[in-house]
Amino acid sequence: MPDSSSHINDPSFSSPETGNLKDLALLFFRLGATSFGGPAVHIAMMEDEVVKKRRWLTPQQFLDMLAATNFIPGPNSTEMAIHVGYERAGMRGLLIAGAAFITPAFLIVSAIAAAYVYLGGFTVAQGFMYGIKPVVIAVVLQALWRLGKSALKTSYLVALAAVAAALNFAGVGELWVLFLAALAGLFGSGINLSSVKFLNTLSIAPLTLFIPSGPAAISFPALAQSAAVTLGHLFFLFLKIGSVLFGSGYVLLAFLRSDFVEELGWLSEAQLLDAIAIGQVTPGPVFTTATFIGYLLSGFEGAVVATCGIFLPAFFFVAVSAPLLPFLRRSPTAARVLNALNAASLAIMAVVTVHLTIAAIVDWMTTALAVASGILLIKWRVNSSWLVLGAGTLGAFKTLLAL
Repeated sequence: MPDSSSHINDPSFSSPETGNLKDLALLFFRLGATSFGGPAVHIAMMEDEVVKKRRWLTPQQFLDMLAATNFIPGPNSTEMAIHVGYERAGMRGLLIAGAAFITPAFLIVSAIAAAYVYLGGFTVAQGFMYGIKPVVIAVVLQALWRLGKSALKTSYLVALAAVAAALNFAGVGELWVLFLAALAGLFGSGINLSSVKFLNTLSIAPLTLFIPSGPAAISFPALAQSAAVTLGHLFFLFLKIGSVLFGSGYVLLAFLRSDFVEELGWLSEAQLLDAIAIGQVTPGPVFTTATFIGYLLSGFEGAVVATCGIFLPAFFFVAVSAPLLPFLRRSPTAARVLNALNAASLAIMAVVTVHLTIAAIVDWMTTALAVASGILLIKWRVNSSWLVLGAGTLGAFKTLLAL
């Protein structure tokens, strides 16, 4: 069982013994069914539920888990769910929380994939996202404010977060930013943070190794169905991707294009882009893009195999790393590194929010939805899941009226 000593002296926090597997399953199934908007929004909603409302975790524990998920491959929000499950109920909780968070998205995406194959059309889904995006901005900003008060405890950490945000916004990859933050935490305030600015020139160089270029990037029609689709091959392709992928859905796009469009010719470029879009407009993990691709290639069996392949590494990496977090927090050196990683993780989350805001606030209606959501969250503490569903329904209705 996980070590809960970090908050054992605080009676206001609920101990793992008072929780149960049913609580975990119900919470993460609901979050998996209603958490639209990508990992930053999922994590914000989890923080609201497990830190603020249920008090299962202290803010520090939550931040430590967030830092850990940023430093291992795989989908961050799913790994956060798995971490929470482990903290509450050990290995059984790890499996239940992760599976409960993934299952709703798997079912929804499988249904959409079936409709895509037999019917086609995503106009209403686009309207749904139009309404959702302004709400998720308010949700993420609220979480950033709360987590920031716990994470940015010193002027040094504030400065580190500012530099991390600037580097990430300028194009430096998340892994580089987190690596530099870890070094800054290791060496303490003696390091000159301004000395890392030269890394701007590196930009997204590590990622370009996976991004196709030249004629091969657009030659998919000639490669179509050049290799037979088998369930075993499908499983191991997604297992590989889940084991090595860091970063956003755009990085996932690069991996998928390389394997499924260019090398194997199993998908067209249009099908791949539709798969990425569905992973983003549906609730739960963005990695359920794999579910959509699996269904397109091999029906429901393919959806199951692809989903298992891409998510299994997340369960493994969390199972290995989660027991170490309490011991790391007790080590002064490791604690400094964790504090720095927490600050950098929030900075990266803030940069994502800036990009989300630019895409979400596009007219008077989206502005009104963002402001109204912020007021409802702060003043009346309305559950963010209901706000997301309500705004999405309003957006879909608006789109239908325009047809």
